[in-house]
Amino acid sequence: MSRRNWVAGALLLPAFSAWALPERTLVEVWKDPSCGCCKDWVAVLQKAGFDVRISDTGNDAVRAKLGIPAALGSCHTARVSGYALEGHVPVREIQRLLREKPKVVGLAVPGMPVGSPGMDGPAYNGRQDPYAVLLVQRDGSTTVFQRYT
Repeated sequence: MSRRNWVAGALLLPAFSAWALPERTLVEVWKDPSCGCCKDWVAVLQKAGFDVRISDTGNDAVRAKLGIPAALGSCHTARVSGYALEGHVPVREIQRLLREKPKVVGLAVPGMPVGSPGMDGPAYNGRQDPYAVLLVQRDGSTTVFQRYT
């Protein structure tokens, strides 16, 4: 191999690597160490191609730090690309948030609605309660981002 071919190959390697191995989006999750439904939600994210880093330290302090009102609380809080995620937010809505990039705090699914991702295992016998994914504004107000019935 000539030096010219080697240099050309070395210059093209970073471009090829970026094309061949797209960067996966990191989701940081804070949860209680004993929560099983949080683990199930994390599995949904991983299956969808997200990289997930888990902190088993609880989520109340992080929820407040990220700007999610306590009234919207759930069993876990997450951060993705600068946005807060509270509760069992579906992957489809996370992807939409990242695509549309609104100037908001993030998304919340308050409580733990049965049928939401991570709350849809065999123990629930296929039950699907209606719920809304809320868009959380910087002032703490919310609007419905998506309804699930």
